Amino acid sequence: MSRESLGLLLGFVGVCIFAGTLPFTHIAVEHLSPLFITAGRAALAGLLALTTLLLLGKPWPSRRQASTLALVAVCLVAGFPGFTALAMQTVPASHGGVVLGILPLATSAISTLIAGERPSPAFWLAALAGAALVVGFTLHEGGGSLGQGDVFLLGAALSSALGYVLSGKLARAGLAGWEVISWVLVVALPVTIPLALWSMPAEPGAVHAWSWIGFAYVALMSQYLGFFAWNAGLAIGGIAHVSQVQLLQTFVTLLIASILNREDIALSAWFVAGAVVVLVVLSGRAKVRREKS
Repeated sequence: MSRESLGLLLGFVGVCIFAGTLPFTHIAVEHLSPLFITAGRAALAGLLALTTLLLLGKPWPSRRQASTLALVAVCLVAGFPGFTALAMQTVPASHGGVVLGILPLATSAISTLIAGERPSPAFWLAALAGAALVVGFTLHEGGGSLGQGDVFLLGAALSSALGYVLSGKLARAGLAGWEVISWVLVVALPVTIPLALWSMPAEPGAVHAWSWIGFAYVALMSQYLGFFAWNAGLAIGGIAHVSQVQLLQTFVTLLIASILNREDIALSAWFVAGAVVVLVVLSGRAKVRREKS
């Protein structure tokens, strides 16, 4: 298997895990506050990450790495989880899954600015076509305008894209993919633990079990384990190429939402999801030049 194929495979594994984020967040936010979900998931995952790093005796990151890790924490620990939790209060998980289809284009655009990747014109044509489909779907669903939930989802996409690119750079620079997300979560612990304790429900036992299940998924899978495969895939296969695999996340999210949240998925949503699958294949065949760091 070539490095590009391995990177795409690892990226797809991460995408399948991330695809459950919106449906499970939608369940969690029914009885838990967005602030607790954001801080609590990061605190729980951070404690697991700290335990793992200590047991394996991993050295502490350098000062330069620590500053980048802190910026990634702002994006992936605060930005994306916070915006998605707010969005899930007003829009269905299936709608959010399609809107976040803009994420691969955002990731590719940022990778050209700060990660030294130069996609070919064919790549950009496929990526822009996918983004246009997503934007068109969003405007159609919103009656020609963007709702508050869509604005939150846009903020989530931009936060996530920047976090992914910075994580990919750290992984390419020598840190293993799982180490990157582990240190990101550890760096954020001084903030996430106090916030989680302050915002936790007054009577945790009174919270519906399904909300705790949703919270557990986004804490352990979405916030931590999914990044093991995703960061490794970005480092091995290239940020621009592997990021396009996330267009498949839309399709997987629709499947999960239809089963878990019992959402009635419109035919237009399935059409958009199927179309972006084709565009993933086309963008994956396009050349992306990676400059030496």
